[in-house]
Amino acid sequence: MRFHDTDVRQQAVVRLRAGAKNADVARALGVPLGTISYWRHMDRAKRGECPGRHDPQCPRCDGCELDEAAYSYLLALYLGDGHVIQYSGHRVPSLMITCDDNWPGLMDDCETAMQTVFPDNSVCRARKKGCHNVKVYSKHLWCMFPQHGPGKKHERPITLEEWQQGIVGAHPWEFIRGLVHSDGCRITNWTTRTVGGERKRYEYPRYFFTNKSADIRRLYSETLDRVGVEWKTTRRGSETYNISVAKRASVALMDQHIGPKY
Repeated sequence: MRFHDTDVRQQAVVRLRAGAKNADVARALGVPLGTISYWRHMDRAKRGECPGRHDPQCPRCDGCELDEAAYSYLLALYLGDGHVIQYSGHRVPSLMITCDDNWPGLMDDCETAMQTVFPDNSVCRARKKGCHNVKVYSKHLWCMFPQHGPGKKHERPITLEEWQQGIVGAHPWEFIRGLVHSDGCRITNWTTRTVGGERKRYEYPRYFFTNKSADIRRLYSETLDRVGVEWKTTRRGSETYNISVAKRASVALMDQHIGPKY
């Protein structure tokens, strides 16, 4: 087939050596991602880099440095739109964060945070209909995300360990930002009032966070309390899944640190 020709392989190797990601090269050249990964592996082996022998270290197991701000943001994304899974036949588990294609900036931030937290591991994007899964493979995911477990998050307890609480306490806005980016939004509400006999329309911004897990909503609201943001619970039908921030001063504070998705 054309995309297995020597010329195409050489183009791929040149791009990979220049720092391009496997997924980007695969899309640009129309080559299967697995083939690109194999070409990278063979090229590195040929040059004596011995891929596969390097064992990335873990902040929890080995005490290596952790970018806590990036972790606080990534932890929140995981609680909202992520999961850790180990597929049959795979040696290590993967962390997968699902990002809507409508928010490319959010996807970039997710990938940056993931690469910052796992600097020795490769991060990739897997295209799905209307979204991308941002992924990283690491045998230390169980250490870094102890909230993993069978079933859906809202059907099991979600609590932070003491070391995670310390990180979120030190970087609360990154945690709030990650939760808003995953399960929240900034919208413009409107209402009407009669002033001087005339009906007038008023618009005002508002933040919403929606999650079925009472524990995750508690983590969000407690962190809002820590940074001085006023909030209230609102209903969606008979369920109180929504947390709203509508007070002007609190919205201004959220705008300063969070802002709309992009």
